[in-house]
Amino acid sequence: MIPIVELNSQFRAIEREVRDAIDDVLTTGRYIFGKHCAGFEEEFAAYLGAEYAVGVASGTDAIQLALLAVGVRPGDEVITVANTCVPTLAGISASGATPVLIDASPTTLTLDPDQLETAVTGRTKAIVPVHLYGHPCDMDPIIEIASGHGVPIVEDCAQAHGTAYRGRRCGTFGAAAAFSFYPSKNLGAYGDGGAVVTNDAGIDTELRMLRNYGEETRYHHSVKGFNSRLDEIQAAILRVKLAHLDEWNDARRERAERYASLLAPLPIRLPLEAEWAHHIYHLYVIRSKQRDALQAFLKDRGIGTLLHYPVPIHLQAAYEDLELAEGAFPVSEAACNQVLSLPMWPELTEEGIERVAAAVTEFHERGL
Repeated sequence: MIPIVELNSQFRAIEREVRDAIDDVLTTGRYIFGKHCAGFEEEFAAYLGAEYAVGVASGTDAIQLALLAVGVRPGDEVITVANTCVPTLAGISASGATPVLIDASPTTLTLDPDQLETAVTGRTKAIVPVHLYGHPCDMDPIIEIASGHGVPIVEDCAQAHGTAYRGRRCGTFGAAAAFSFYPSKNLGAYGDGGAVVTNDAGIDTELRMLRNYGEETRYHHSVKGFNSRLDEIQAAILRVKLAHLDEWNDARRERAERYASLLAPLPIRLPLEAEWAHHIYHLYVIRSKQRDALQAFLKDRGIGTLLHYPVPIHLQAAYEDLELAEGAFPVSEAACNQVLSLPMWPELTEEGIERVAAAVTEFHERGL
């Protein structure tokens, strides 16, 4: 069986480093807001080229707290893309704002800048571009539109740890950026975790209060806040893994190139890397008009796949209140019917890639 992702081989390669880091936490006896959380925040901000990083409990919390920190309040509107994972919308809803969806670009499947201008209203208080699959959004036109309306950008970087746009790492383009450290991410913890990144000292201060009950100094609460803290064990693990991130991202890119060389002759759509993008292939997503049959064929041959994502946000039962019918976002809807994620992780072997590609090729040669 070749799974869609496999985490044990990576752990084995860094096991001694991880165990030493965890032992250090256990020895010091400081489990919240100790040296590892502070150290990771400093190191992650430096890695991205940002001033500040604030560790929080999850990527969804990161979106919620980032939106609150830039001034979003109940009743405001926040624009994002219809082709994303539900946590993007969950974070927006948790802030009290109303999500406003626009369609995806047909080339990158990220937020389509051409549709952004007309979606902005007087109630728009933030724009959340989602750097999907490890590929960046086209940020220049998004920034131009946002700046023209005085609307802050909060980047959703849950799948973009090391992704770059025109040579600059994602997470540094907006007022703030939200990261997830869910275990399967390119930079994943061994549990939940997240961070908000910003270059604004005021936003940084607000975030640090919001994540800890609104506390400005101990037992003195300046705002209504939350319990959303990155714990020391996860922070210690992330410090270890951050040192390997570029190496792992390079390995993903090498595997994506190998997939592309083997799959190029087939009647499927391979992942695009725009000329202004540095793709880190959190997911390797192909598009096929025979997607469901192909997925079943691969399953029969012991190859794991997933659909990222099978139902667009506006057609999810949880978001019926948006009152958006089928056909509202044709690009996102078409993608949901065609996308198929193939196995991808840094340690995926050449033999594994060849086996996956051979099975995809066999499916098409047999005319299934």
